Amino acid sequence: MKKIDNISSIEGRLLLQEIFFKLRFERQRSSFATLFILWRICTSETEISKYINKDIAIMFKLGFMRGTAVWLEEIVNRYYFSTINSFVYFGAAILLVLIGVNRFSDKVNDITVVYGLVFEASLLVLVFIVMLFTPNEDVSNLKNNDNENEIFERELLDDIGEISRDFALTSAQLEKITDHLITVAGRQNELMNIFSEIAKTNADATNPNPKMLEIMAKTNETLIEFKDNITELTKTTNQLKQEEIQIIVRKEIEKFFTDRI
Repeated sequence: MKKIDNISSIEGRLLLQEIFFKLRFERQRSSFATLFILWRICTSETEISKYINKDIAIMFKLGFMRGTAVWLEEIVNRYYFSTINSFVYFGAAILLVLIGVNRFSDKVNDITVVYGLVFEASLLVLVFIVMLFTPNEDVSNLKNNDNENEIFERELLDDIGEISRDFALTSAQLEKITDHLITVAGRQNELMNIFSEIAKTNADATNPNPKMLEIMAKTNETLIEFKDNITELTKTTNQLKQEEIQIIVRKEIEKFFTDRI
């Protein structure tokens, strides 16, 4: 069961209009019966399911004064103001006729004219009361404004959600780009280190360091000593060969002379 706080709320006023159309046009109730039922709903009724095919309950009664004010605003002023205004013009026309007949004939006495004035004054007071309770704004417009506000808020929330999603995607892409840039920076550092080592190696190759020069000097000295040793060894070998040749020649000479003798 749907519950409405009171009949003066926006939903309650819209419900009054719906009940009016239901009673007046679908059930073909008379204007006086429709007005009485709606006045009772505004002032004291809480269960209205018998008037409309909806399970709705009104939580709080408005009472005689506030209920009558809502009834005048939403029903009488909205749907019967033109009718009341027509009766006012009709009463004014009757009053003018009575005054004219009274002035030029004895068929209408002064009491009848007074009754006509009272009747016209009553109608004017009724118009004043009805106009006094003219609603400031149409309930349907209020409902439409609420719906428009809800639609606007929903669209705004959707736009904010889309912006948030786009921002999240952008943040994720920026994080990926940052990771790639960090990786590229690391690789660049590695390449720079490799280039530095290559440059150092090239520099060492073109400009030997002092230690290498010292090692090369010691190597040269060793090679010179080795050369000297080879030279001496060659000399010694030659001397040994000459001595052996001399010994062999000497032995051959001795042998020759020994055979001759």
